[in-house]
Amino acid sequence: MGGCKNNAVKTTVFLFLFVVIFFIGTAQTPPAQKGKSKVIVEYADSSGLRSHNLQILWGSVVFRHDSTYMYCDSAYFDQAANAMEAFGRVRIEQGDTLFIYGDYLHYDANIQLAKLRGNVRMINRDVTLLTDSFNYDRGGNLAYYFDNGRMLDSVNELKSVYGQYSLQTKLAHFKDSVQLTNPQFVLTCDTLVYNTDTRIADMVSPTVITSDSGTVYTDLGWYNTFTEESLLQNRSLVVSKDKTKTITADSLFYNKTEGFIEAFGNMVLNDTAKKVILLGDYGYYDENSQFAFATDSAQMIEYSRKDSLFAHADTMMMTTAGEEREIRAYYGVRFYRVDLQGVCDSLLFNTADSVLNMYKNPILWNTGYQMNGDTIKILFNDSTIERMNVLRYAFAVQKLESAVDSSYFNQLKGKNLTAYFYGGEIYKMYVDGNAESVYYPVDGKDGSFIGLFKSVSSYINFDVKNRKPTRIVWYPEPDCDILPIPDLTPDDKFLKDFINYDYLRPKNKDDIFLKVEMKEEDVPQPRKIRG
Repeated sequence: MGGCKNNAVKTTVFLFLFVVIFFIGTAQTPPAQKGKSKVIVEYADSSGLRSHNLQILWGSVVFRHDSTYMYCDSAYFDQAANAMEAFGRVRIEQGDTLFIYGDYLHYDANIQLAKLRGNVRMINRDVTLLTDSFNYDRGGNLAYYFDNGRMLDSVNELKSVYGQYSLQTKLAHFKDSVQLTNPQFVLTCDTLVYNTDTRIADMVSPTVITSDSGTVYTDLGWYNTFTEESLLQNRSLVVSKDKTKTITADSLFYNKTEGFIEAFGNMVLNDTAKKVILLGDYGYYDENSQFAFATDSAQMIEYSRKDSLFAHADTMMMTTAGEEREIRAYYGVRFYRVDLQGVCDSLLFNTADSVLNMYKNPILWNTGYQMNGDTIKILFNDSTIERMNVLRYAFAVQKLESAVDSSYFNQLKGKNLTAYFYGGEIYKMYVDGNAESVYYPVDGKDGSFIGLFKSVSSYINFDVKNRKPTRIVWYPEPDCDILPIPDLTPDDKFLKDFINYDYLRPKNKDDIFLKVEMKEEDVPQPRKIRG
């Protein structure tokens, strides 16, 4: 009986100790989380225990987690926590494409997060990332730094305070003091998205790109750093190297290698050296040839003097070569300046000779005069009109302000007409060849018309002062008639082919955009041009 009692006591004590040890063990060693793979020690020269659950390893230490290997000189390994710390010549290898180096590593296998510190270097194919504080999320295949770093590939170097790189999508996000350095340019901004496969940078914040050809200002768009092509949006601005030319539009396609800019929507090209602005809803500019093109509401503004010249046409072109500039305008040309207005089908201006050429039904207005012919050539001297030639079928009309009604006009007609200007006003005109005139002499006392003076001669010369003829010379002696005002008939008052084109005249700078068609009956009939 005594033996049975002792055995019962021993059994009770054993069961008590087993339960205590079980619960203590359970409290100290939590079960591995379901679905979480364990870190495995592949190799170490030496090992030991620092505490119950902390193992010390040193000398060519190798860990493995799934397909990822981690190397170091020494480490602490907490098998229960499924985590480790590594020191000295740390290296992570994932497959044959990802290598990460550093001085220190903390790895938590449960969340697959590696934290590396000190001289960190990540290599993923041709992408290298350098920093001192670096995290790698194996689960999300995402690497990032947060205390300054730089990324390099075969083309560019990128620096920022914060950087993030997806090994799966090859997209890198940079934030705060971002700088992209390329052999051909430098890009600075606050936020940038960069694709290491395509070498395309997406600009999503105020960005400045500087190069040997100029500067780009934008806050939205993309830049292919390999081909140097870019699409710039939100009224981006491109400035030439010498800062004399700028171009902006709703969007710009810029090929920096070829020096070509294509503009879409409200283009404004400003040449501050030549004092010319070119505008249009579509256009382009070639930096190498300095050729500019604008169409769709194309407009040119020449602002070299106080009163700017505003011109509009369907298509406008501008070429600059050194100090010289050539401007061409086609189809429906209309221009306005306070002292000068005109319409024609096409126009050419070259600073080499300072001559403005107007072609196909050109009409020019200066103060009270209207002049038209087959071709008009205007000579400028420092943007001030100096001389004008109206070639073939020249016709000059001056509306008389003191007339009783609107049907009284001084008129000159002939083969060619030349007008000379001073201070923007005509002071002399002459007609060479088949010269005809209608002139209303004025009574010096009351300003009334004395009569109508008609003349025909080979040559007529008018001296003008205050917009009134002061001296008239004919060669040879003219055939002339003087008709009393009361006896005048409509046929007497107008030379053949007289037309008042005032309805076509731009009255202000906004009128250049009015689409005013010449009346069918006013369109000159085809004429045979003789030399």
